[in-house]
This record gives sequence, structure tokens and C-alpha cells, in this order.
Amino acid sequence: MSFFPGNDPQVGDAFACDAIEHLIIPRSSDIGGFAVRRALPTARRRLVGPFIFFDRMGPALLRAGDALDVKPHPHIGLSTVTYLFDGEIKHRDSLGTELVIEPGDINLMTAGRGIVHSERTPERLRGAAHSVSGLQTWLALPDHMEEIDPAFAHTARADMPEFAADGARGRVVIGATGGLTSPVKVFSDTLYVDVTLEAGGRFPLDTAHEERAVYILSGTLDVAGDVFAADQLLVFRPGDPITLKGGEAGCHVMVFGGAALSSKRHIWWNFVSSSKERIEQAKEEWRSGGFDIVPGDEEEFVPLPAG
Repeated sequence: MSFFPGNDPQVGDAFACDAIEHLIIPRSSDIGGFAVRRALPTARRRLVGPFIFFDRMGPALLRAGDALDVKPHPHIGLSTVTYLFDGEIKHRDSLGTELVIEPGDINLMTAGRGIVHSERTPERLRGAAHSVSGLQTWLALPDHMEEIDPAFAHTARADMPEFAADGARGRVVIGATGGLTSPVKVFSDTLYVDVTLEAGGRFPLDTAHEERAVYILSGTLDVAGDVFAADQLLVFRPGDPITLKGGEAGCHVMVFGGAALSSKRHIWWNFVSSSKERIEQAKEEWRSGGFDIVPGDEEEFVPLPAG
């Protein structure tokens, strides 16, 4: 998804839980009736592991005649991860990929030296009201892989390992935890786990991952006796043993993180790079038509933002 011009997330109020390094309150922006909450990046926290961008899409009910139409736009230096809880999105890219992502599936599109893609409501849903809910995240690529060839991989929900224990259930979307490993291939240590907790249900965070965070999608989450509400991002201190616990009504959360990058990343619009000069080059390539087109979606595109 294109980086919309919304406000930065804000850091939350002080709290008692010593395990938490940052509490982030996402900023919400409206894109044609479609709410998007941005949790990363922020001024005080740019990344969690390789995650440099974290957007909560919806939940939204699109009326008959309305649709999600993210026109073709470019990326460099990252992998986009699209994961839905409800609804469908049709993906097309400059590699010739065309498919519809459904709830629980994952699209991993690696931009590397450059890719262009679009995301739209499938044609069959455009005549009726339909809902959309999900997450879009970006993984910054390691230094030596920022300019690799672009690639696309789709993994079906049925191929991801699922778990159910101690009042917690869910699936390992990327990475490994609790003895389960996702088949999704990424380029550095990455953790991405979909967890639903019953009231009092428990899910321990693996201390093997250098950086860890949780986004609360719904309900309330108890961490060491402190209770946190939906649409908050909690970034935990490294190495601390932490167990997530469902609040009175339970909760749905996304656990994520991984190894920290070895160097700083710059982000401008849809471009991520360790080099400011590379981002300037990408700007000129998009401005001058140097990127590839998206087969089947050649008529429209997102222009380079001013400034």
C-alpha cells in the first residue's frame, strides 16, 4: 500500500509496566471512508526488528459502489506484507503477478531494487457492500540485500502452523515460536504471530527474538497486571520474560519483531534505503517513468508527492 500523508503516531502516557519500552498510540487517517491507523514509524521508534512500517487497515464497511483502489505505485529496499482478517484485495505487480488475497493468507512482495504494484477491490465485490480489515507492514531489507531482484510470494492460510494452548490460539505467520515455524521465507530474523486470547488466556513471548512488540487489534490485554486497550502498540524491552494475558473480554493481538538492522534506514513515501542518495535516485526514476508497468493496470498511477 502507498504511504499515505497522515500524521505521525504519538507516544502514550506513562504507565507502570517495567517490561514496556514504548507505548504508541497510532494516528488515524481517512482514505475515502477507509480508516487506516499508523503505528510505525514514529519519531521515537523507527523500527521493531525489520518492521519499519505498521498500518492497521479498517475494519471498514465499504458501501455498494465504493471500493479500495490503490493505484500502481513503486517501492524499493523492502518487503511488503499484506495480511487480512476480513475481505479481499486484488494484487497486481510489475512482475506480472495477479491474484486475490483472502483472510489468513499472506502476500510477501519483495521490492529490492524496485517493483510497482496496485491493490484494489476485486471486480466481483464492487456491486455490493463489503468489509475490509487487515494489516499492512513493511520489512526493511538487510544492507546486502537492499538491491536484490524483486520477487513475490503468496502463502495460503492452510499452510501456516496453528497452535491452541492455555487459552491462546492462532497461527505463526512469519518466523518461529513455541516450536512452530512458518513456511514464509524472509531475509532476516522476523517474528509475526496472530494470537487470540480468551479472558485469562496466556501466551509467552519468545526471548530469543531481539526486539518484540504487540499491536492490540481488539479487546484488552494484561501485561504484568497493567491493562491496555485496543489500537495501542506496546514495544517491549529486550530479553525480559513476558507473558501476554487476555483481559476480561479476551483480546486479539499481533505479535511482531525480530533482529535489529545493522544500520540506519531512511524512509520517504514508499521508498526505504540505507542511502539517502538511493532514495533520490528512486524519486527520479518514478518521476521519469523508469520503473516497470503493472500488466493489466497500466492506465493509472500514483504521482510522486511534492516536497
